[in-house]
Amino acid sequence: MRIGFVVNDVATEQSNYTSTRLALAASQKGHEVWLLGVGDFVCETDGRLSATAHRPGDKQYKSLDRFMTDIHDPEGVEELDLCTLDVVLLRNDPADDAVERPWAVTGGVAFGRMLVAAGVLVLNDPGNLSHALTKAYFQHFPEAVRPRTLISRDGRAISRFVADQKGQAVLKPLQGSGGSGVFKVTEEESPNLNQIIDAISRDGYVVAQEYLPAAAEGDVRLFVMNGQPLTCEGHIAAFRRKNEGPDARSNMSAGGKALEVDVTEEMLHMLDLVRPQLLADGMFLVGLDIVGDKLMEVNVFSPGGLGSCQELYGTNFAEAVITELERKVDLRGHYPDLPNHRLAGL
Repeated sequence: MRIGFVVNDVATEQSNYTSTRLALAASQKGHEVWLLGVGDFVCETDGRLSATAHRPGDKQYKSLDRFMTDIHDPEGVEELDLCTLDVVLLRNDPADDAVERPWAVTGGVAFGRMLVAAGVLVLNDPGNLSHALTKAYFQHFPEAVRPRTLISRDGRAISRFVADQKGQAVLKPLQGSGGSGVFKVTEEESPNLNQIIDAISRDGYVVAQEYLPAAAEGDVRLFVMNGQPLTCEGHIAAFRRKNEGPDARSNMSAGGKALEVDVTEEMLHMLDLVRPQLLADGMFLVGLDIVGDKLMEVNVFSPGGLGSCQELYGTNFAEAVITELERKVDLRGHYPDLPNHRLAGL
């Protein structure tokens, strides 16, 4: 199997990233692995799709660091005919490029759609990823699983929403990830509310959500594959992210610590409610962020944390993902006309 992993920029990829773990797992299973950045695509004058891509050596890698060193080696850079790939994983996070490289925000989705048209299996489905470029995608899921939410750039409307929440709310940018630009508003900080709104709205819309007291215990990242909990050797890929400091954000990039978690029936019920939408949209691998009895976010681009799951449970979940890709590529051979978004969730 020939697998392409699309990331924001190969040069900035690190050995502890989930994308790296997935690529290493594919290499260890004997597959041909390529990494390319969202700025490396080329659509030739004849319509051929290619890319400047990075390929590790033909070695039996055991170390993530050594694997990444060879990925970064200039000797491993080649021109790749993308249509010769069996499957492409879109693992670039558009939010990371929104400020400094706005041209890259839609690049992965645009070329992903062209690859689908050329017959390559692309996951998650790029046609529906185009609807998920902002947190507004979250509003497509049932109201029962979402906290009360307002999306606006009107400072007065946002202030009224915060007042309705008794002065406690979470404000964040409509397009963002990793906890960037997230503010917890309390009654004590109300004099600064207008400045917070101005700071976030400067770059776009503001998402205002009710504050959930359960957030004090952090949130739970639950990996979902084919609409079901990602499970390997009896363990579910899930962990609690908790920040021990004063920062309200629990994201790992914001200082959150990974802890073991028991996946509850309540969490599984939430998954039951969002599964139909995920499958209809061709979302093969996603990360659900859960606080208490509410779903805070659906990460459909580059959910991270498989390394934390492996450390907590001693299970290589990345290998299970690659095994599932093998099954999908086999199915594609039997059902070549099956739409990309349908095969993505099968």
